[in-house]
Amino acid sequence: MRILLKGGTILTAGGFERRDIMIDRGRVIYIFPLREGVSDPVFPSNPTDCSGQAIISDSSKVSDSEDTKYHTDFDGRVIHCDNSFLIPGMMDVHVHFRQPGQGYKETIKTGSAAAAAGGYTTVCTMPNVFPPPQDMESLKKQLDIIKKDAAINVIPYGRISRGKGLSNMEEMKDHVAAYSDDGEGVRSYELMEAAMKEAKRLNRIIASHCEDENFSRGDPGAEWTQVKRDAELCLKTGCRYHVCHVSTAKSVEIVRQAKKAGADISCEVTPHHLLLTEEDVCDEGRFRMEPPLRSAKDREALIEGILDGTIEIIATDHAPHSFKEKAGGMAGSLPGVSGIETAFPVLYTGLVLPGIVTLERLIKIMTEAPCKRFISEDKKSPYIKEGMPADLAVLDAKTPHIISSEKFISKGKNTPFEGMEVRGVNVMTFLDGKVVFEAEEKKKNETAVL
Repeated sequence: MRILLKGGTILTAGGFERRDIMIDRGRVIYIFPLREGVSDPVFPSNPTDCSGQAIISDSSKVSDSEDTKYHTDFDGRVIHCDNSFLIPGMMDVHVHFRQPGQGYKETIKTGSAAAAAGGYTTVCTMPNVFPPPQDMESLKKQLDIIKKDAAINVIPYGRISRGKGLSNMEEMKDHVAAYSDDGEGVRSYELMEAAMKEAKRLNRIIASHCEDENFSRGDPGAEWTQVKRDAELCLKTGCRYHVCHVSTAKSVEIVRQAKKAGADISCEVTPHHLLLTEEDVCDEGRFRMEPPLRSAKDREALIEGILDGTIEIIATDHAPHSFKEKAGGMAGSLPGVSGIETAFPVLYTGLVLPGIVTLERLIKIMTEAPCKRFISEDKKSPYIKEGMPADLAVLDAKTPHIISSEKFISKGKNTPFEGMEVRGVNVMTFLDGKVVFEAEEKKKNETAVL
């Protein structure tokens, strides 16, 4: 069935523009030219701009009569997207879906459905599952579940290590996003060097949870000392290297300098580290996370890293746990928060609306950047274009929503943003032109089906 998305605002090379979009056979087949009287977007690229207008040339405008044929005699579904903006489906390179082995926390089915609800169409699942994916035999158990239950594109990680040696990285290379020993740092210098050399040979990424065992857990030094070691190894081996969830100012600066020195290094930051600090922590399990929330100075450095390009990617580190596992306060709870359903709205509300980060930048680092780094240089653009796969999210720019974990699709209800009022909530997600998520309020309000 063909789908017509009417009145939404999209990002183009010239700015934000209100366009109607036609979807057919899994692709965007037509983006309607701008019409007189609808050239202004729903909101500006930077909400602090006085004009609130996108830069649109008169030459792009056409009269209503010129595109009438595309709006009449339409035999598909019409979806009204007024007060909404449309973006390519987002990609999260750091999630925990817990299956196989710990399905009581999350499953591929519930995790991917939660991701779709958050506006994501591709995620990469960390390898702390049972059995851990360290060869094709163990990886296949996860791949079989993904094929059966995934609502969106789910790409697993393979393990870096197996005991004191390397996993079978070559055997898994065509089936994994990258390699990681998520949850702990690779302690051995020699083992990490060997892993990077093998990843270099295979043209794959090593993604590291940096945590030096010589420091107490949560100490800032535990993170940045291992980032420093790995950045030096990255330069030495030429490996493509990625730092998971950076949280300290020192880590950001190390990555910045490594980039300048020519290292093929990237890093990610979570929404909770961008928006919260140690001052927000109270004795509740939902604030127990690794790395922990840091100082205001660290948070400022993370934002600066986003602004100057040192940090290319935002990833949620979506880590669901059972109610019992998060009920022990800070000391007695397992670390991790559920973030895949709230990432965009908390960032849009906390960074874009105050004018700290532009909307264009946020869209790029949640769509284009992770895809280019982990999949393909030309796989995804932040711009919606004719001919592209119809992997899209429809985000409500105007309606305020209150974050309530009770409404989460994820089994994990552990969010530090409980009760926060946000805008930019996803109301609809398309994968290959098919609806994989539709908010209940969207269903109720949607009446125009021709």
